[in-house]
Amino acid sequence: MNKVILSGRLVADPETKYFSKDNGEESAVSRYTLAVQRIGKNEEHDSADFVRCVCFGARASFCEKYLNKGMKMLVSGYLHTGSFKDKDGKTVYTTDVYVDEQEFAETKKKENESNYVPGEDLPSN
Repeated sequence: MNKVILSGRLVADPETKYFSKDNGEESAVSRYTLAVQRIGKNEEHDSADFVRCVCFGARASFCEKYLNKGMKMLVSGYLHTGSFKDKDGKTVYTTDVYVDEQEFAETKKKENESNYVPGEDLPSN
């Protein structure tokens, strides 16, 4: 089984590229990096993993339209490993999450919206 579920924030705006398929149709690929907070015993040191995510087709177009740096996202997909030769001829190994699903993990606050939570100011018994 190869299944990944992540919650994190985009470290930069997604990079989306369009290309033509062999049949002449246009398709898209979008890449972004999520900063995923590590949960551990040592809470004094905040640490995160930076996970590269890749979307194709309609998911990639969605990324280009709606995702921005700092947004908190929920992502599910699968690990995909690969390799390529860099300019010096060395093999570089890659591990990406190929995204099957992505959702917003929080809503934007309006400028005039306060942080008030109903019932928060009630005395406790």
